[in-house]
Amino acid sequence: MLLLVALLLSPLPALAWNAAGHRLVACIAWNYLDEQSRSAVSRLLRAHPDYARWADKAQDDRGVFIEASTWPDDIRRDKRFYSAGSEAATPDLLGFPDMERHGDWHYVNRPIADTPGAQARRVAVSGQLDKQLAALIGSLAAPGTSLRDRAYALPWLIHLVGDAHQPLHTTSRLDAQGKTDRLGNGLTVINSFNPRKRTSSLHAFWDDLPGPPWLRGERLESVSRMLAIEYLRPPPAPSTFAEWLDESWQIARDSAYPPDAETVTTISETFYENSRLIADQRVALAGYRLAVLLNELFRASGARD
Repeated sequence: MLLLVALLLSPLPALAWNAAGHRLVACIAWNYLDEQSRSAVSRLLRAHPDYARWADKAQDDRGVFIEASTWPDDIRRDKRFYSAGSEAATPDLLGFPDMERHGDWHYVNRPIADTPGAQARRVAVSGQLDKQLAALIGSLAAPGTSLRDRAYALPWLIHLVGDAHQPLHTTSRLDAQGKTDRLGNGLTVINSFNPRKRTSSLHAFWDDLPGPPWLRGERLESVSRMLAIEYLRPPPAPSTFAEWLDESWQIARDSAYPPDAETVTTISETFYENSRLIADQRVALAGYRLAVLLNELFRASGARD
């Protein structure tokens, strides 16, 4: 664990936001993909319109797979895409089924407390994570899905499996009036254990726990190896994305919020260490489960890619 902490605190230039966890999930998953699945995902990613962007930062197919894991977050800052409801639609580009950023695909909001107003809030900010995981798996599994749509679906699936394991991508806390904290984004925390970001939302605190967003290369490999040692691969028992979301919801309910959290709260050492261990375990588990899912999908689809 001391090696892991040292790696995460070493200075490197910032390259991205909230990317370390997704790269670690992909890094771990690749190690457990069978050869058929590795070939299939590599062929699909080569058919994606943004393949050249990933390949420019990667040395091989494994590196492209890791880079593709952050694509659904990267397009939030990409002017080719737009956010429905707040921006005008951008022109359709070759190879993309649509140009929407789909911000609500990243979460599903199941309020912790069934306080007055909870049902209305559940409808208003429900999110699409559960529905889109099902749709993306269906797209990759269905024999009639076009190459374009499958190439588009794969980076989303890689990314959303990671999101499904982040506790605050599954719930919000409601106050007595039914007001939501917006997946923890409405709660400010002071975190003395992150010298680069001492103040953030609780949601961002959890997003950053796996490591700094610039984590790449040998440092990424070192951290992924450490996680694989610390959290051994479980038996490949069947599990569903609904179960992953339920696990994350329960963790959020029981452990994601500091005790007596108000509008602003200071993170204690105990809370920080417990949260970091939970985040590490969830990232490792997401990687193992992503590998199982992709192996099942591409074993079923055969070599038709």
